[in-house]
Amino acid sequence: MIEYPNGRDMPRSHLPFSPCTRVGDLLFVSGQASVDLDGKIVSDTFEGEMRRSIENLRKVLEQAGSGLGHVAQTRNYVRDPADLAAFNKIYAEYFAAPYPARTTITHCLPDVLRYEIECIAVIPAR
Repeated sequence: MIEYPNGRDMPRSHLPFSPCTRVGDLLFVSGQASVDLDGKIVSDTFEGEMRRSIENLRKVLEQAGSGLGHVAQTRNYVRDPADLAAFNKIYAEYFAAPYPARTTITHCLPDVLRYEIECIAVIPAR
């Protein structure tokens, strides 16, 4: 059975997708970008956008019963390869070793976004 966790602090989008879906103890979180709770893009430096995106990811995970420490895999989208050094530094602040499995793709976002992240996480047993 697929469930669709929904919390008031999850960022919204006008696009046709759910912030996350749950299948058993797994959460599949849609791409989180630098947006406010209404889904409006908040432009910033690469660091600012990345931090806002990961904080949005954290909100979705927590509302669904998980957290950053239970992430098994991330997919990261970085518009400019020149930001990869900053990306790796900031990423290591949010995720601890031995880090989640990870894919990072560059040259893939529209001009209005510098960074986006999606993940698969586990809901821990209580």
